[in-house]
Amino acid sequence: MLENESSATVAKAVKRPRKNLKKTGLNDENNWDQRLGFLMHDVSRLRRIVFDNFMKPLGVTRSQWWVLAYLSRHDGMIQSDLANVLELGKAALGGLIDRLEVIEVIQRRPDTSDRRVKRIFLTTKGNQTVKEMRERSHDMSEQILVGLTEDQRLALADMLTLVKQNLKTIKRENGIED
Repeated sequence: MLENESSATVAKAVKRPRKNLKKTGLNDENNWDQRLGFLMHDVSRLRRIVFDNFMKPLGVTRSQWWVLAYLSRHDGMIQSDLANVLELGKAALGGLIDRLEVIEVIQRRPDTSDRRVKRIFLTTKGNQTVKEMRERSHDMSEQILVGLTEDQRLALADMLTLVKQNLKTIKRENGIED
């Protein structure tokens, strides 16, 4: 539960009538599914904040490391395809690419078969930045997983993967758009 929210406030936010909570034996104190939603949100938000801080010495913003991380797995993408995959407008991605080009971590090159098309490649400096990002990400992960055994870490990853698959299924079955 969020620090400043009372149980009554949280209960009002849930669309489920109180009678269902009582019927199932749940109350505000043991309503684990409600607490789970807040916990997952808080963990995600805190991880982003901490990750941004770990990347700050590299001079890379969240949007920039997102582009670099994707290019590290799919180097040489067409700029418009990269915009689609990252769910960014072409203009927004164009601005990011411009800034990344200025700091010399990526470069645009014309496509060999269509001169109108630009492909985006990591430079040597970009590959080094990605390597440092991975090292910092690993260090951060080790810090946030302190106290968990290897088996617990694997179990956590397996459980989160299952939750992700379940959410994707719900999304697909209900025609929910991104």
